Amino acid sequence: MGKRDFSNLQEFISRLEDMGDLTRIKAEVDPILEVTEIATRIIRERGPALIFENVRGSAFPMAINLFGTEERVALALGRKPREVGEELVEMFQQLSPPSLKGLFKVLPKSLKVIHMRTTNVGRGPVQEVREQPDLDRLPIMQCWPKDGGRFITIGLVLTQDPLSGRRNLGIYRMQIYDSTTAGMHWHPHKGGAAHYHEAAKLGRDLEAAVILGGDPKMIFTAIAPLPEGMDELAFAGYLRGSPIPMVQGKTISYRVPANAEFVIEGVVPKGVLREEGPFGDHFGYYSMEADFPVFKLREITHRLNAVFPATIVGKPPKEDIFLGMAAADMFSPLVRIINPEIKDMWAYPEAGFHNLLVVAVDERYPKNAVKAMLALWGTGQLLLTKCMVMVSSEVDPRDFNAVLEEIGENFDPREDFLLIPWAPLDTLDFTSGKIHVGSKMGINAVRRPKGDRKRKRPPKTVPDPREKLEGIKDYKLLPGGMLHIVVEQNPKETIRALFEAPGYEAVRIIVAQSPDIDLEDETELIWGMFTRFDPYLDVFFEKTELRGSAVLYDGRMGLDCTFKKWYPDVIEMSDDVKEKVSSRWEQYWKT
Repeated sequence: MGKRDFSNLQEFISRLEDMGDLTRIKAEVDPILEVTEIATRIIRERGPALIFENVRGSAFPMAINLFGTEERVALALGRKPREVGEELVEMFQQLSPPSLKGLFKVLPKSLKVIHMRTTNVGRGPVQEVREQPDLDRLPIMQCWPKDGGRFITIGLVLTQDPLSGRRNLGIYRMQIYDSTTAGMHWHPHKGGAAHYHEAAKLGRDLEAAVILGGDPKMIFTAIAPLPEGMDELAFAGYLRGSPIPMVQGKTISYRVPANAEFVIEGVVPKGVLREEGPFGDHFGYYSMEADFPVFKLREITHRLNAVFPATIVGKPPKEDIFLGMAAADMFSPLVRIINPEIKDMWAYPEAGFHNLLVVAVDERYPKNAVKAMLALWGTGQLLLTKCMVMVSSEVDPRDFNAVLEEIGENFDPREDFLLIPWAPLDTLDFTSGKIHVGSKMGINAVRRPKGDRKRKRPPKTVPDPREKLEGIKDYKLLPGGMLHIVVEQNPKETIRALFEAPGYEAVRIIVAQSPDIDLEDETELIWGMFTRFDPYLDVFFEKTELRGSAVLYDGRMGLDCTFKKWYPDVIEMSDDVKEKVSSRWEQYWKT
């Protein structure tokens, strides 16, 4: 085994400990809120992975923040995520069209493909102990004060299509209702939900196994945006250079990963739904209560001395953004295979990933960027993207200020703005007031050929808007002439008043934000902006014209990104838990 290969989670934990990047906390901790507050502070400081050895009410230790830095994710994957994506693109390009020369050039890398599978074994460590089927014995957290209860947060849910037998491995949160019953938060766009739908059509219950731990590469592939139908376990075999060993489940008809920490086996009964939530989710708000399928426990098996993995999500930064960034880095190069004009792309973790995607395009013909935009909205999980911005290939899509400069200089709403009033949306997005659906918008800020039209010249300074209008509490002018204002009420009216006020003629976009947003904190500014508007409801322009059945836009853009009355609560830890953790802080680190 190479120095960066791990066959199970505990080998990865041992490596982090040897590197001094993991801390064991021996003091007793409460899985109800206390663990979350400790981990939140450590993640904010880019601190080490944590093992809580004494979790109240459980005999098992808990691991958290295992992937809370770019360096730990790269260690888990064995290399930088983007290198994997570039390798896959190179193999495709060398073998398309097939040639002997291309085959020999790519052969050393293509040999890894033989590991893109699983292998059957007679027994495995995950079945060393058959645990009493009782979810209450596990160190399962309640993450936030208004959560509906305790949740399994990084369980890899393994299901099989009842017709084709194809597997799906995905991470879906699971609310604990009692010792043998949990919720199964399957979004309708996900593979597990598709299997449940097919089983229901056949009048069958769906078997499911919840995998906890295992090879870190397998954990990563469970969240990766793989093409529909691709086996996540097989892709994990490709990443690790050897097939994932699988052992026959104890109470289900298919095999489970042999080297996991725990396997929770059960069934999802057809037609049984139960209210699930609320849950403090990765958008930074409590997700809305809704009816979801139910998981019924049959069996728990685990390895000797098993470690229970967990994670927390919430207002960024949290541990999940590092896995999300790795997935974006790995799979963005693959988009070039179908859309060769796309040179790079970046989904912003500060915006919850799906809310803002910036794409760098080498435009080969007029409106090539619009074609690429529409293609991406029809590609896999990118269908959930709410706001897409296209920039020229020279621009780094990760540089938010550079992107704003491009919008300020090149965006012309008369021909560069696309609005889709109703479309599929991330289930966690609440801004439309409806679950699963909402609106989308596209901005084309690709540079025009010389002589096509003059580039705009956004302002570097503006008059203080607080001196012009009452009700504005703060402001900040960003690159590209994007003016952010903080208001407590009447955001749209205030923006329109600024359209009329002298001194703001060269401003391109005016954004209204609520007083809880710190405009000097870029992460918070992006989060507050892109998680709090629905394009159809909250985006408007200085001028509009109805031409036939089309609406044409012109002039300055306004965005109402204030907190609306129907939005769920922002996630905040309770003061008593903060005080408790502060008072015990030194105690946690005593050896």
